Amino acid sequence: MSVTERGSTIDLTTISRAVASMAVGVVHTVERAVVGDARIRTARGNAWEAVCADRDRARQREEIRRLVASLVSEPARPTTESSIPAVPATGTAPAPAATGTPSAGAPAPAAATA
Repeated sequence: MSVTERGSTIDLTTISRAVASMAVGVVHTVERAVVGDARIRTARGNAWEAVCADRDRARQREEIRRLVASLVSEPARPTTESSIPAVPATGTAPAPAATGTPSAGAPAPAAATA
């Protein structure tokens, strides 16, 4: 008769944890070999990048606030007719509306021949 102790059994969860742990170790070792120790991403590096990104966004928001404040503080410029650009004339009269009858200056359509 064989007696198995409770602590010595190997089940599916134990094997998957071991495999996952080994895979993490392999990935970490490969990353160090490929990228180098100085360029490994760490929690500290990620936090610093987040701080820098937050500061950059705050700088951009402040710049937008200053621009909006300067636009609001400027008095409105009066518009005059001389400030509106003129539409250049093309030299041709507008086309007549299609009424079914030729206009006075348009040639009559040719008669259909059978």
